[in-house]
Amino acid sequence: MTSTRLIDFKGYVFLAVLVAAVVIVPGLNLLLPADNPFHIPNYLVPLLGKYLTYALLALAVDLVWGYCGILSLGHGAFFALGGYAIGMHLMREIGPRGVYANPELPDFMVFLNLKELPVWWWGFDFFPYAALMVLLVPGALAFVFGWFAFRSRVTGVYLSIITQALTFALLLAFFRNDMIMGGNNGLTDFKDIFGIPLQTQGMRASLFALSALALGLGYLLCRYIVTSNFGKVLVAVRDQESRTRFLGYKVENYKLVVWVISAMMAGVAGALYVPQVGIINPGEFSPANSIEAVIWVAVGGRGTLVGAALGAVLVNFAKTWLTGAFPELWLFALGGLFVVVTLFLPKGIMGLIGSMDSVKAWTARRRAVAKPAE
Repeated sequence: MTSTRLIDFKGYVFLAVLVAAVVIVPGLNLLLPADNPFHIPNYLVPLLGKYLTYALLALAVDLVWGYCGILSLGHGAFFALGGYAIGMHLMREIGPRGVYANPELPDFMVFLNLKELPVWWWGFDFFPYAALMVLLVPGALAFVFGWFAFRSRVTGVYLSIITQALTFALLLAFFRNDMIMGGNNGLTDFKDIFGIPLQTQGMRASLFALSALALGLGYLLCRYIVTSNFGKVLVAVRDQESRTRFLGYKVENYKLVVWVISAMMAGVAGALYVPQVGIINPGEFSPANSIEAVIWVAVGGRGTLVGAALGAVLVNFAKTWLTGAFPELWLFALGGLFVVVTLFLPKGIMGLIGSMDSVKAWTARRRAVAKPAE
């Protein structure tokens, strides 16, 4: 039975691990010399930070799929939009330090012979505005999409296909550069943020810590939602949507609210991802990325939150290792992993852990009953 407390035991362990990571990872990177066996190299800090942003994206997917039954195959679009919003700010921060030394226009706009900044780029030199767009752009797209989809009562596989079509349409729009977003090259060559170079050890450690903080806050937000009365209605919608509607609940409103919140979480994940990897391009809109996020949640455990984050970290760690050691096998391994989880671990890793706890509890009860009989 699912706990109704804001933070259960698994949640405390999850948050404790995040706090420990915030202390240990930057500490081992900044304080220990490079020849120390416990030193964490510079390249590994942003890589671990990237895993945390993926974990936040997995939380966003699990919130709508695990607790409301909305299987989204398009959350990569919200992730990419958040990344583009912060990428636009980082491009404006370059200023006259670009190749063409134009104080207003990014290099690719000068290359395209643009004479003035497009209207939709206005304001992105101001960080609070860019941070607001990280939330508003994915949220607004999710609101418009959800308003029509949920009120039309599009559900199940049809909704999943439409979400996938949405992210593919955005992929084509950004790839063609009609929106003046760098085309297939995307936005890159970022220099600094708040005047601090992105490649310094301190900034890498700060971005890692910020990613961990965002993941922790995202988890608490999701737990608050799913343990509230609102969350109970979401579970009812997931399990019996028609009956919930018959009881008088505005099902489409509940779906719309949680859908928008999930999209904004994905946007924050994308915004933290971009400065750590140094690039954002239309490839992030690829439907395969959204499908991969669903696999993370399935592997970790749908409807568990902690499992979704764990699945994202483990699968991406395996991806990093396999693509380096056996690059031609990664897609086969990912497909095989999904098949194995579907057939043998329908509740994911967290479901397996829960089953082991149940077996231990059953064994303990049997022993307690057997002792008086002896």
